[in-house]
Amino acid sequence: MSTPSPAAPVRTPRKVAVASAIGTTVEWYDFYLYATATALVFNTLFFPGVSSTAGTLAAFATYAAGFGARPIGAVVAGHLGDRIGRRTVLVGALLTMGVATTLIGVLPTYASVGVLAPTLLVVLRLVQGLAVGAEWGGAAVLSVEHASAGRRGLVGSFTQIGSPAGMLLATGSFFLVRTLVDPETFLAWGWRLPFLASAVLVIVGLVVRLRIVDAPEFVALRESGDVARMPVVEALRGSTRSVVLTTGLRISQIALFVLVTTYGLTYISQTLGKNSSAGLLAVVITSAIGLASTPLWAYVSDRVGRRRPSLFGAFTGLVGLALFFLAVQTGSTLLIVLASVLAINVAHDAMYGPQAAWFAELFDARVRYSGASLGYQIGSVLGGGFSPLVAAALVALTGAPWAVVAYLAILTALTATAAGLARETAFDPDPVADPDTPAVRV
Repeated sequence: MSTPSPAAPVRTPRKVAVASAIGTTVEWYDFYLYATATALVFNTLFFPGVSSTAGTLAAFATYAAGFGARPIGAVVAGHLGDRIGRRTVLVGALLTMGVATTLIGVLPTYASVGVLAPTLLVVLRLVQGLAVGAEWGGAAVLSVEHASAGRRGLVGSFTQIGSPAGMLLATGSFFLVRTLVDPETFLAWGWRLPFLASAVLVIVGLVVRLRIVDAPEFVALRESGDVARMPVVEALRGSTRSVVLTTGLRISQIALFVLVTTYGLTYISQTLGKNSSAGLLAVVITSAIGLASTPLWAYVSDRVGRRRPSLFGAFTGLVGLALFFLAVQTGSTLLIVLASVLAINVAHDAMYGPQAAWFAELFDARVRYSGASLGYQIGSVLGGGFSPLVAAALVALTGAPWAVVAYLAILTALTATAAGLARETAFDPDPVADPDTPAVRV
């Protein structure tokens, strides 16, 4: 009996899910490196000569630029992914992200080249946005299309695991560097090391990703010649409701995440001092827990439906954010960590865990990559791209964080409305659910 070649294509749902998790981990590591560096060093190194508040706003504006590019990446990748295949596009997305992130690690600062430094930073952030816009939809769709009915939430959640795993690696790498070197060395060159490490991780991701194959369902569709000629246009015309609803489902989830893990680092730094490690420690802990809580919530959604965990997470997130700001004001690292766990692992992950399955299930196979990507990335821009900037501006205007909680409340109302209106898909036996077909069970 011959044994399979180590280079044999990955076909089983479990192996495809693991491969997707590894690939998205590398992508999110790269993307979150920028988010962490924005909160810690970019305002000083790339926007000097202005007030601390103005530097922070400028740094978060470049952070938002990466989100703005994500729908463009989703459009391009969705078109190609629905026509030529999911895997091919995912390989290109990983390479693009790796090159951009590594180049950030060698960028000259404002002190060396003046205004060219932030200009190049913005350009590379835009490239990162294009890459991550291409990534999620393909990884989610590929995993869900390989899964059987009743397990789509759990299998799809391996794509979602890439987010906490990437955040854990990104934040952990910064935490490690800051621990090993003094503050002056960290600002001088230490911050570059996590970006340069991306080159190694991308190679690992490519080795795994090149072994993935498209699901038989899509292969049959492609071989029959029935692929959509303009999948993005078809998704917008024929599945408008699903695009709008997935956008709404995404809004408060991503806003809660970036408010705690990105803006939260800045708020802690401004409140407790720049040398405080409470924020980084909280992000590392919540990211580690997220490796278990994300698939747990996805599994729950396979049992009780996608809607219930999403609604629970949306409303619990408001409480979590308020408690996070209260915890920071106490100065207690323990309370900051506990509040972060409530906001991220309980509230956020309840929304995020089921998303890969729910978004993919709401679209037909011919436009699934395009439709799921559009909803996810448009929601990312509206809910995540501007949230740190809005939060920083609100705190600068009011001197307190409670306006930020009110801002999240508005986004929560939008997500709760979308969850109430979206078709329940968890119990549909057909993973290629027709958006116009009533749910099997609500």
